[in-house]
Amino acid sequence: MNIRGRTFEVDRENGKLLGVCAGIARATGVDATIVRVGVVLLALTTSFFWICALYGAAALAGKQGGLGRRAENRVAASDDLRDRMRAHELRMQAIETYTTSANSRLAREIEDLR
Repeated sequence: MNIRGRTFEVDRENGKLLGVCAGIARATGVDATIVRVGVVLLALTTSFFWICALYGAAALAGKQGGLGRRAENRVAASDDLRDRMRAHELRMQAIETYTTSANSRLAREIEDLR
């Protein structure tokens, strides 16, 4: 299923029930809540059975998206966190080296503050 050049993927990460409405929302760029309300209104105003059947078919037909991206995002986030922690550690080492070294300028500034 292809909507505006994008493939339809079931979004189990953001989905409430099988991830169909969240997948439709991602594919169309509409808020998932609006899609969910639309599906409920459509089911209430038309044949509830057929809407449930189409919903189930969409859940089976849609590619399983979201799970792979979630793992990739988690790895990217941990790599980013590791890089940030390393940068902070290096900065703290530089500050510690500066404050514990025999720095006469720093000693003068401290003496001036007293």
